[in-house]
Amino acid sequence: MASVAVNLTLVHPSQGVSLGDNVTLRCHLPRLAAWVWLYQERGWSYNQGKEKEQDAAEFSFVSTLQEHAGRYRCQYRVPWSVGASEKSDPVELVLTDHSYSPPSISIHPEQGVEMGTNITIRCWNKDYGATFLLHKDGSSDPIKHQDPSGGGAAKFTFLAVTPADSGTYRCSYRPRGYPFVSSPRGDSVMLEVTPTAALSVGSEPPICMPPVMDGWLRVCIQSAWGLWLATGTPKHLDPRGAVEQSCANLVMALVRGFVAALVFGLGVFFVIDARSLWIRRDDNCGAPPPVTVSV
Repeated sequence: MASVAVNLTLVHPSQGVSLGDNVTLRCHLPRLAAWVWLYQERGWSYNQGKEKEQDAAEFSFVSTLQEHAGRYRCQYRVPWSVGASEKSDPVELVLTDHSYSPPSISIHPEQGVEMGTNITIRCWNKDYGATFLLHKDGSSDPIKHQDPSGGGAAKFTFLAVTPADSGTYRCSYRPRGYPFVSSPRGDSVMLEVTPTAALSVGSEPPICMPPVMDGWLRVCIQSAWGLWLATGTPKHLDPRGAVEQSCANLVMALVRGFVAALVFGLGVFFVIDARSLWIRRDDNCGAPPPVTVSV
């Protein structure tokens, strides 16, 4: 049959599922269907059939166990079709096992840091080889994860932090061999990023030139200087201050500086060439008429 999108969601609870909780998964169907299947990857499958066609099917687990943790997909079949639909995108059911002790956490430098500073958050547990996950309050999914090569610790580094990185962070871990079983989240650390004051634009520096400099040359230099200020000088700090953006800004500044220097050089060349023409013209106009000597 033609492929039509089917969607699987975790209905209850929407997040933070612990061992022993009742869990409901719902498969949303794009059309009425008589049969719906729920699959656990590398595990079992469960089918649900009803005489009445349905546009959604719910699958519930009462008092979840560790074997219920895993990745799920659903699939459906309509009555007049022999084949089944494509499987849905996966949904992970991660169960928190409170028998595991929560991990510890530290941050360096501590608390208030200036924008652009590099900070490190370290997480560790007792003896478990594990994958560590870093959580930020307000975000449903972990923002970073790390599988340490050895030992029970992980480091999460933030380069050139911005105010957007401010917040409360916690760690959890998933024991090796149990990718869908999690420890409880541990204590929290607070990251507070202080914005850096914007550069003061103020008045532009004056251009000092000798009074004998030709008027056309003065206009040319002022035009080149204005082009440099307009295109090559940043007016304020980028509040996000990403490293990639800084590199791009540096390249653009160099290119614009080269263009300004080229405009300046061409202006000087044309002014000097014009002045030399004027001097030759004046010399020719001021020469005395030829004298005829008669003998």
